[in-house]
Amino acid sequence: MLELIERIHNIDSAEIHDNLTLPYELRMRGRLRATTETSLDVGLFLDRGPVLRDGDLLQARTGEVIRIRAADEPVVTARVGAGLPLARLCYHLGNRHVSLAIGEDKQGGWIRFPPDHVLEELAEHLGATLVHHNAKFDPEPGAYSSAGHSHEH
Repeated sequence: MLELIERIHNIDSAEIHDNLTLPYELRMRGRLRATTETSLDVGLFLDRGPVLRDGDLLQARTGEVIRIRAADEPVVTARVGAGLPLARLCYHLGNRHVSLAIGEDKQGGWIRFPPDHVLEELAEHLGATLVHHNAKFDPEPGAYSSAGHSHEH
């Protein structure tokens, strides 16, 4: 088993040994056993820290570099008008402390979240059109993600 022990940055893509595709739920973990795209058994032995993002690089104890890929998984994409409607939708969904991916494409702005009937009803109540599908889920890391911020409610 290849032991992945360090997050690294800025290497030549030719140095990447393999890819490890994981859903969001598993990219939050620092300890994990998994299998890469080429069926290589790997174990994550990382310090607690930020969620692994699509494209992040991990280095093994023996030097190999593995690239993290976000898996396609069930999601809901909500679309609503730009400006205040989109800001309102982001505010109300974010106020539920749920992880959200926020983006835009040729059709306009969107918010993506894991399927949840309560959140879906809220989004529709705020005028959003919902699409259930499979896609990469790579939510916003949050304003305090690199500062080690934590708080209690």
